Amino acid sequence: MTRRPHNLAWIVAPVSAVILAATPALAMPQAVPDFVPAVTFVAGSCYAIGQQVAADNGGTLAKASEDVQGGQPVCRIVVLVKGKDGERPRRTEIVVPQG
Repeated sequence: MTRRPHNLAWIVAPVSAVILAATPALAMPQAVPDFVPAVTFVAGSCYAIGQQVAADNGGTLAKASEDVQGGQPVCRIVVLVKGKDGERPRRTEIVVPQG
């Protein structure tokens, strides 16, 4: 009587060979591409421009935001200028080219 190996042996050997062959490839370090942000933050530069505009106008910076006007990036600056004789501050909006 001829004895045949168990059916599981026919499966384990090839699967083990595949796993052992793939393990070194999985353990190798992967090249990571340089991170390039999709969004460029320019609010800081608009804030700095707003501080300068407020100082030039003798007021206080209330808001500085980025905007696009005519296809060009601009900073929309809101300055509060002190009112005369105790009046409320005057709100002035100034649009300045960015950069």
